[in-house]
Amino acid sequence: MTKEQKQSKPIKYPKPLIEQRADPFIYKHSDGYYYFTGSYPDFDRIILRRSETIAGLADADEKVIWWKHDGGKMGSHIWAPEIHYIDDKWYIHFAAGDAGKGPSTIRPYVLESSDSNPLEGDWIEKGQINLDFESFSLDATTFEHQGDRYLIWAQKDVKEINSFLYIAKMSNPWTICTRQVKIAAPQYNWERRGFNVNEGPAVIKRSGKIFVAYSASATDENYCMGLLTAAEDSDLLDPESWTKTPRPVFETNVENGEYGPGHNSFTVAEDGITDLLVYHARPYKGFLEGKDPLSDPNRHAQVQQLYWNDDGTPDFKVPGYKEKK
Repeated sequence: MTKEQKQSKPIKYPKPLIEQRADPFIYKHSDGYYYFTGSYPDFDRIILRRSETIAGLADADEKVIWWKHDGGKMGSHIWAPEIHYIDDKWYIHFAAGDAGKGPSTIRPYVLESSDSNPLEGDWIEKGQINLDFESFSLDATTFEHQGDRYLIWAQKDVKEINSFLYIAKMSNPWTICTRQVKIAAPQYNWERRGFNVNEGPAVIKRSGKIFVAYSASATDENYCMGLLTAAEDSDLLDPESWTKTPRPVFETNVENGEYGPGHNSFTVAEDGITDLLVYHARPYKGFLEGKDPLSDPNRHAQVQQLYWNDDGTPDFKVPGYKEKK
């Protein structure tokens, strides 16, 4: 019986899983540990936790594995780290800006560690990823497909758009080796509330398709998630291969008290079968008085089961979803 044919019992996790850790990313490694990282509220460091269970991440020791530079590049706006294990090494993809400058200087960067335990190993700065043009760019994620490695990220192009989604092939985890191709732009009203944004891509594959969940609009209660789909045998560098679902797939749920859900990742439960949705959400509408949305620290890491429709497409349900008995 394949994974897609199995049906596991609903799995529940603490709500929230980890407070004040936005842009959460959980990676399950072959060593039996789950590794967690996410944006730290001060945007000045990269942290890691690990645990043999997802629930255990809530109280796991947190290690700072890298600090921002005192000046120059990588000196501010340390955002949205992801941890990946590629070719027997650990990599962290993250965004960083120049010290003393605004968000317009943010670019994607990569760290590398050869240690078996990434919380204890040394991290080498591999530098900035070589995009086709210089502009505000962030939220890089990487995945392997049919022997090729790809990068998907968000980047500003024209004045009226804050960020599109782009894709390119990679020759190694810090270098793209093809032209970058735009695969999504904020076109619907729900992607243009507050800001015109497509960002935070996350990849999951199933039923012969590649799905890219992404986030849209401003980072307050308007933040929500959309979905791109491509056939696994299509040319992923062809924009025509990608179809955008016309409605958001995950958005604010007032009844469950979760606002502005987004910037997700995917992982698998302890049973090795059940797919999980990892995301952040706010516990209230708006944000703390006197703060802008990004400086309000109360975006909490959440985990819940990801369901699947009969046609093989993901069913995200709603934030805080609970199955009825």
